[in-house]
Amino acid sequence: MEMKLFQKNKKVRENISGYLFLAPAFIILGLFLFIPTLMSIYYSFTDYYMLTPDKTTVIGFDNFTRLFKDPLMRKSIINIFQFVILIMPIQVGAALGLALLVNNNKKHTIIYKIAYFSPVVMSLVVVSILWMYLLNPSAGLINEILVRIGLDRQPFLSSPNQAMITIVFVSAWQGAGYQMLIFLAGLQNIPNEVYEAATIDGANRWQQFTKITLPMLKPTSILILTTTLIDAFKLIIQPMVMTQGGPLNSTLTPVYYIYRTGFTDRYVGYASAMTVIYGAIIIIFTLIQRRLTGADENE
Repeated sequence: MEMKLFQKNKKVRENISGYLFLAPAFIILGLFLFIPTLMSIYYSFTDYYMLTPDKTTVIGFDNFTRLFKDPLMRKSIINIFQFVILIMPIQVGAALGLALLVNNNKKHTIIYKIAYFSPVVMSLVVVSILWMYLLNPSAGLINEILVRIGLDRQPFLSSPNQAMITIVFVSAWQGAGYQMLIFLAGLQNIPNEVYEAATIDGANRWQQFTKITLPMLKPTSILILTTTLIDAFKLIIQPMVMTQGGPLNSTLTPVYYIYRTGFTDRYVGYASAMTVIYGAIIIIFTLIQRRLTGADENE
């Protein structure tokens, strides 16, 4: 009896110790995730205006009704889906290609890792300003190169047809290095014996890539696809710095529109309704993406 009581007390002490170690993480999550989420849901049903918080009243679903009729919100959602559709294959494909190059070149692995990963550690604001100068229509380096090889100058960020594509390129250039390192870790975990056996059986490089590399990289690929999808939906810095959502709202994204509505125009209630709806959209598409890639089957 005493032994059972001792074991029970020991288990209770261990549980208390575990919860104490987890307490800082729970506190941080509560302060910066759970509480703001609940506040956003509450404010989405009010007309909260930042300059007159004492006059806030509950208005029910009026913000959501207005949101579904908002042409700028529709435009921003179309823009972000365009960005997601373009960035996913470009950035993930570039990351996988770079990982394969680094993995096959054993002599200068460290140099290539630093070269490809260096844009990731740079501030997105700095990267955006740098590319603004490079893509300047009249005096940018990119247009000077185009002129030297006999091509016309391109408007890039000042064109509604080219602005989003340009931001896709800049974003892929900046972010591919991070996914490259993850892919590289996955490649290095594939045993060499598998490739040696495939070579003995007569498999060429393409067959080894499609039958061995890609299937064994599936868990890594699912992680990268999920994180890239979520990051793509959060696009704000590049259009904010490079185009301010223009020209003609061609690069306006939902997160940037929420920021402008909540912090520039100070309509916190309406911005909160946008946040709730857009957060639900991200969750739905993340679940769809996980289902399509078979992520749930691997858990």
